[in-house]
Amino acid sequence: MAPSARSPAIRLLYTLSSCLKTTSSPLLTGTRRTFSAGNPARVEAEWWKESMERLRNIGISAHIDSGKTTLTERILYYTGRIHEIHEVRGRDGVGAKMDSMDLEREKGITIQSAATYCSWKDYQVNIIDTPGHVDFTIEVERALRVLDGAILVLCSVGGVQSQSITVDRQMRRYDVPRVAFINKLDRMGADPWKVLSQARLKLRHHNAAVQVPIGLEDDFQGLVDLVQLKAYYFHGSSGEKVVTEEIPPNMEALVAEKRRELIEMVSEVDDKLAEAFLNDEPISSASLEEAIRRATVAQKFIPVFMGSAFKNKGVQPLLDGVLSYLPCPIEVANYALDQNKNEEKVTLSGTPVGPLVALAFKLEEGRFGQLTYLRIYEGVIRKGDFIINVNTGKKIKILSWRKPKRLIRLGACLYYRSINISCEVTHEYFQEVPRLVRMHSNEMEDIQEAHAGQIVAVFGVDCASGDTFTDGSVKYTMTSMNVPEPVMSLAISPVSKDSGGQFSKALNRFQKEDPTFRVGLDAESGQTIISGMGELHLDIYVERMRREYKVDATVGRPRVNFRETVTQRANFDYLHKKQSGGQGQYGRVCGYIEPLPEGSSIKFEFENMIVGQAVPSNFIPAIEKGFREAANSGSLIGHPVENIRVVLTDGAAHTVDSSELAFKLAAIYAFRQCYTAAKPVILEPVMLVELKSPTEFQGTVTGDINKRKGLIVGNDQEGDDSVVTAHVPLNNMFGYSTSLRSMTQGKGEFTMEYKEHSPVSQEVQMQLVNNYKAVKAAENS
Repeated sequence: MAPSARSPAIRLLYTLSSCLKTTSSPLLTGTRRTFSAGNPARVEAEWWKESMERLRNIGISAHIDSGKTTLTERILYYTGRIHEIHEVRGRDGVGAKMDSMDLEREKGITIQSAATYCSWKDYQVNIIDTPGHVDFTIEVERALRVLDGAILVLCSVGGVQSQSITVDRQMRRYDVPRVAFINKLDRMGADPWKVLSQARLKLRHHNAAVQVPIGLEDDFQGLVDLVQLKAYYFHGSSGEKVVTEEIPPNMEALVAEKRRELIEMVSEVDDKLAEAFLNDEPISSASLEEAIRRATVAQKFIPVFMGSAFKNKGVQPLLDGVLSYLPCPIEVANYALDQNKNEEKVTLSGTPVGPLVALAFKLEEGRFGQLTYLRIYEGVIRKGDFIINVNTGKKIKILSWRKPKRLIRLGACLYYRSINISCEVTHEYFQEVPRLVRMHSNEMEDIQEAHAGQIVAVFGVDCASGDTFTDGSVKYTMTSMNVPEPVMSLAISPVSKDSGGQFSKALNRFQKEDPTFRVGLDAESGQTIISGMGELHLDIYVERMRREYKVDATVGRPRVNFRETVTQRANFDYLHKKQSGGQGQYGRVCGYIEPLPEGSSIKFEFENMIVGQAVPSNFIPAIEKGFREAANSGSLIGHPVENIRVVLTDGAAHTVDSSELAFKLAAIYAFRQCYTAAKPVILEPVMLVELKSPTEFQGTVTGDINKRKGLIVGNDQEGDDSVVTAHVPLNNMFGYSTSLRSMTQGKGEFTMEYKEHSPVSQEVQMQLVNNYKAVKAAENS
């Protein structure tokens, strides 16, 4: 279409967009870059390379109450991002910056991962603070999926705990290089060398300390850097003044020993340093630092830092370590799948000069619509550009010129509410992207563009978690993240019938935000069932529904997600025949069902072994559908049947009366007919439970675990505390937190995570079956 043929509104938009395209957009910092006329391409290439090398994307993960959020608060303070320090359980009622939800500040735990950014020594650091509680493990999972490095925080008293192991396993899954930070050296019983040994033993870390503490517990004064051979002390009201001094004379022997241990450990995984070490050449601070960086980026070594975030000691050297040892985005290999070449693996360059590739890794529903967090792996995203959702095919573009209308406040920032002049210029479907922002906890900063390696957010994009966005020149998708299956369910209903609309709206929003939160309808009872990762996980959503949507809900006893399976082969031969005037129904299926081999990755397998045309091939999908539908509800207690293989060997059809419906019903009845002969059993979710309590309560705690039919697999001693590891059926763990508190005078704590589904005892199976029959009889009467 020629410009002269356009309508006045389109001509105005065309002129405005043309003007915007000729102007260089600022890159996040709000400043415009100019290049010399000599060789603009070379200068620009040098500029983005320098910018990428001075960028770090890190996550902070740990076991619950290890001090992650406190550490993030200090990092933000020392980098000038915030101007006051507030504690996680502060008396001033403010709470930590990264705990923006009221529930987080009240309970003193992190529920949602929060993103922020800061600058340290001319480097830009994007940080994601993640929850430590196992119920919110998906927040850790999706954060680590998009990060280039991580800080694993360990408690100097508690050491390597159950969730520490889970988090480390997640870091391995996504190949995330990491540094360790042993926190809380000021606490009674602090022993960093014990924790370092535990990390080697339990986490299989190839690690060594890069610092030695000057004193411990109440005498903790500072740190000695084993690389630079300097002592650091932290002065000022908030430890903001780092004073560098010589190593205390009484520590020189210990420092020499620990430095030699550090060099030996790094030499084992770095050839260049090993050569110098074996030749007895002096190891300079610079060469040691370079070797640690090479080994850390290659995930062969984990440097261990120390300090006390609460006492404002050791945070600045840790930040220096993040810059020195963790990789920048172009040092990390990221892969995409090319949908045009049968999902061929493609290595992404990780630079701004390639085609745009971005992953939506987290969604939040707010007052202003859906907020989508994006990690940009390649290319640049600008306001005014197309972005295409590869998974749905939707094209998204800003088609509006924004004129300031009035100022509104959101969080602690001011924004303009805009009016739009927009028009549709093609017949394709477009979706407007009103804002491109950077996040600082719950605050937002508008930006014009963002490049590869950065983490940003966009408003108004309708997508799902895990969708990939490109500029249209390529059709790449990123591999999805691991989403664990829910282990607990609750029946939930609104108290007032009038609040049904808000009730549904809340459930839809929570489902979209959290892939581990599932909502379903029990076909038999008509109840709404919510499923999640544990009691706390579901309690938090019920409370959020009350606070954010003003909906009071009643919940039933948590419903455990039992499963059923078969233990032996059973044959079936069923004829479904029905004639009631007109066309009838006819379908016969023959075959057998049997259990799948142990460790099978699939839960249900259907195989057609019919030779010839005893059953026409167009009816086979209906038969498979019937068996799958029948397996959704076993006859023992009505739960899904897993680890089952259905083999179809023969059948019969009628030229007139056979239909897809007839064969589907034949399959359903055939499954029910042979299911009992296959000796089905009930599987229950078994949890890995770690309990920590004072030694004086050890007998009471282990006795209670035995009453709950738990299997104790470990019993360790940590100072004055006893640590018990056990495998306990989830059905016996409800309300355990209250019981443990009463048994240990409030001094006990426990963590729990899903381990596996295991067969129940014959006694428990009979009890579950009788309960199920009683409920069914009551419903039918």
